[in-house]
Order: sequence, then C-alpha cells, then structure tokens
Amino acid sequence: MPHLTRTARQRAATGAGRLGLGVPGYAHPLVAPVEWAELTRPGTPLHWAVLNVSGGGAGGPGTRPDPHCLEAAGKLRNAGIRVLGHLDTEYGHRPFGEQIAEAHRYLDWYRVDGFLLDRCPTGRDELPAMRRTTETLRALREGAHLVLGHGTHPCPGYVEIADQLITYTGPWHDYRWSQVAEWTAEYPPERFCHLVHGVPRSHLEEALRIARWQGAGTVYFTDRADRAPRGRGAVDPFETLPGYWDEIVSRIGPGISE
Repeated sequence: MPHLTRTARQRAATGAGRLGLGVPGYAHPLVAPVEWAELTRPGTPLHWAVLNVSGGGAGGPGTRPDPHCLEAAGKLRNAGIRVLGHLDTEYGHRPFGEQIAEAHRYLDWYRVDGFLLDRCPTGRDELPAMRRTTETLRALREGAHLVLGHGTHPCPGYVEIADQLITYTGPWHDYRWSQVAEWTAEYPPERFCHLVHGVPRSHLEEALRIARWQGAGTVYFTDRADRAPRGRGAVDPFETLPGYWDEIVSRIGPGISE
C-alpha cells in the first residue's frame, strides 16, 4: 500500500467522485482498429481520448489530413467523447509558434475539443511560458479542455492554467509506493490524472484504490509493459488495450459505487 498523506486520506474519506478513463493515445486506427472501436462502446466511462496522428513521443497532427484519423475522431465526437490533440512541449523548450501551428492543424482538420500538452515542464520558471500557451489555445478553441502531461507533481501554479494535470506516469512498481503532493488536496479529483503501465490483473483493484485515495479523477491502467525489444524502438505500453479492458470498464463504469 502506498504512503499517503493525511490530507489525501481525509479527501478520500469524504468521497473522491467517480473515476473515469483517459486514453493517452492509441496507435494509428489502421494498426489498432479494435482499440478505437472499443472507445465508442456504450457505457464506457471515458473522459477523453488523445489523437496522436504522427505517433511516437513527439507526435502531432502530421503534415496533411489523415482520413482514417478523421473518421476515428468523428466517431468519438459523435458519441459525445472529448477528443484531444497531442502537442509536445519538449519540457518547455519547444518554440511557442510550432505548438500553436500544430494546434491550428488539429482544429482545422480534426475539430478537436482540446489538447494534451505532453512532456510538460514542472518548474516555476517555465510557468509563464506555459500560461501563454494555454491562454492562446483557449483563445483558438472556446471551451478547450487542456491537460498538462507532467507525469509527476509540478509546482502548484500549473493547476490554475489547465483543466487537468497528469501527476503520475510510470510503472506499477513505483505507483504502488508513490506519494501524493499535499497541495493537491485543495482541488477536486477531476483536476488530476494518473497513467500507470505494468499493472497486473491481480492488482487492478489495489491500483484503483490508490487512485481514489490520492485524489485522481481520471486514470488509465494497463498490464502492458514499457519495453524496448532487441533491434526495435521502445514500445509504448499505452498504444494497445490492456488485457483486462472489459474488467476495468465494468469496475468503474456507470452505476459503480466508489
């Protein structure tokens, strides 16, 4: 069981709200048709799904509209599911103009509902530049849902410039002993997201319990591991469905009590 702060315990005791799923980006719809189809299954507790047309770490909208991604995004939006475009911030080192140009392409080609700003910085020094980026994105798309992909706890100021912060991305063996920053107790669970890979089926309930106790409202758990097979690049564990997809959907779906 992870070490939890007293404030996180108090928040969990008063009710953390219902968990939902955030999909950080499946493989291209031609490569992962089953994954994309599953997202529109009625009753799936999905908060958002990320469209990463180019794939890979940097990703992006590509250089021209992709008809397969356009179809996948359209089906999600028709089902009432929020679609986010993937923007890489390069930990605050990426030029502002490049990010905004990609955002324009996502909006023009795929009509996204917001953005995941991946590899987001965490320090105070980078906060003003990230505030400029998020304010510009909101000006481009009214009501844009913005998720900052820190992967760890940033300085508290970031919570004021986005809708959600991803405060954990990593393996299960670290997550089960992780600590939650005390300042997060001042905000509701819907402001935080956890992405965890390598979660065994036998520990799925424990992982869900940790997320609730730590005050995360959006999660994505998978039994896929982050590996780099011999002779190939690293495998993104979040590009395919977890082996227990049906089970996790049923555990946190509509009508499931916390």
